Amino acid sequence: MTARRNFKRQVRARAAKTGESYTSALRHFLPTPSGDVMSEARNLNSVRLAVAQTPVREDPRDVGALRGSGREVRALMREAGAQGARIVQFPEGAICFPSKLVMSVDGPDAVGPADWDRCQWPVLRSELAAIAELARELRLWTVIPSVHRLSGPNRPHNSLYVISDRGEVVTRYDERLLSKTKVSYMYSPGVSPVTFEVDGVRFGCLLGMEIHYPELFAEYEKLDVDCVLFSTSGTPGNTAAQAQGHATPRSTATGSACQCPHSTTHRPESSLPTATGLRGASRTVHHR
Repeated sequence: MTARRNFKRQVRARAAKTGESYTSALRHFLPTPSGDVMSEARNLNSVRLAVAQTPVREDPRDVGALRGSGREVRALMREAGAQGARIVQFPEGAICFPSKLVMSVDGPDAVGPADWDRCQWPVLRSELAAIAELARELRLWTVIPSVHRLSGPNRPHNSLYVISDRGEVVTRYDERLLSKTKVSYMYSPGVSPVTFEVDGVRFGCLLGMEIHYPELFAEYEKLDVDCVLFSTSGTPGNTAAQAQGHATPRSTATGSACQCPHSTTHRPESSLPTATGLRGASRTVHHR
């Protein structure tokens, strides 16, 4: 944390000396578009991040679909590892994004309380275990969203597991600010922010619709986070614009200087030019 404060002091000192804005001064401490690193940033820690995109599967009763999702996730992990990524981030619903109608006790035509006994929990656990084992084999940090089961009668969390390069779940983020449908019928909300570090770079986690809440990004800025990993099943175009706004140094809305890569699912019905695969294997996240 002391190093982070010192970094910010260096940026502010340059801004005061040259008359530049904080944002302009910060550019001298970050990589150029060509990938070159400015002299001020040569001693900064960095981590290569891969951002993955997967299709949406909405029925957690479908064993074949859950297995297929697991295979796709692991294939993308191997691709990320082959491209030199240190960490790979997956979107909300990477294994399954349970539909409110599929899960509804009043469904399939009406939204009601979710019946989580319909979920194939043993299959979901086995796929997550296989993902963790591959993370260990590849020495690849893996951030994978999934439903996290709680003891009955509590609804599960909508969660984001952080699996280390040793294949261990080191922390878990639970979505806190849920949509009306999620909180009314499907999930239990989380209670706190989560941070973790990889090679000296500190990450925070957000999920679902939390892109709409700038105070969450400001909260992570106060926790000295370098990069917020945001995973969603939302519309990629809208999400990208908002993520860019939160990532802008000294943003008017958030006061945040965090970077914000985001991972979204691919919906076949969307007219946007998206597809399954890696969307940022060469992205490098720097310690500020």
